[in-house]
Amino acid sequence: MFEIIYSPIQKLEFASFNNLFVKRDDLIDPFISGNKWRKLKYILQKALKENKSHLVTFGGAYSNHLLATAAVAAKAGLSATAFVRGEEVKNEMLLLCRLFGMNLIFTNRDSYKDKKLLYNTHFGTNTTTYFIDEGGASLEATLGCAEVIDELADNYTHIFCAAGTGTTAAGLLNGINNHKLKTKLNVIPVLKGGDFIKDEISKYSSNTENLFLHTDYHFGGYAKTTPELINFIKGFTASTGLLLEPVYTAKMFYAILDLQKNNYFRAEDKILALHTGGLMGIFGTKDKF
Repeated sequence: MFEIIYSPIQKLEFASFNNLFVKRDDLIDPFISGNKWRKLKYILQKALKENKSHLVTFGGAYSNHLLATAAVAAKAGLSATAFVRGEEVKNEMLLLCRLFGMNLIFTNRDSYKDKKLLYNTHFGTNTTTYFIDEGGASLEATLGCAEVIDELADNYTHIFCAAGTGTTAAGLLNGINNHKLKTKLNVIPVLKGGDFIKDEISKYSSNTENLFLHTDYHFGGYAKTTPELINFIKGFTASTGLLLEPVYTAKMFYAILDLQKNNYFRAEDKILALHTGGLMGIFGTKDKF
């Protein structure tokens, strides 16, 4: 189920850029979207190799990871359960999770902090289950994300990605290092105080020489927005035809434009932005538009 991939690279006519390209991981699958597809690829392989039949994971009520895991499980003929952070709610994302057959366990925020305890309390004696951390964070996930670099036919001066856990960035950095590229990996943490992302990346990659964090584009924190960011999304999508969501990709593209205004790039630089998908996350902020 992970053999066919459609993730073209397109030149983006945006602002005054003439050298900006986007890798369209958002086109890989409508539900197993973008970097979620890449993260779950080797996670699923490992689960099946260990003869597991039930995927158990974690996320918020608008988590693209939950939807991706639900869709992966359904396609693979497996069961799936998610611990959902916070009070019980109904929304578009969780409706799709349920349609794919995922069981949802709503969990108060204090209990949610200890995911291993939650898992062990409910499934500790169940040998058929497979633990998947929030967002798919794992060594297996970095292996899938590293393959983005394998797919590149051209060299780029800069590659950009947004980051929540740092797993995707770690995979990209490993790919850059494996190919001995001089490409700068520019990471946009979407959480306030995102400097910790470097430590998370270091867990999977010992060489961070080509890693550059830009921590001023969180717009208040994870899943937080401002009128400025919402207006940016509206203008960007209307002028490029490329849909963004406010949690990750909008913050990344905003950062690219702002860095250009501050002369971060040279005229000859070739820039690649990774569109990590997750577009259904826009429903979590639909009242802002």
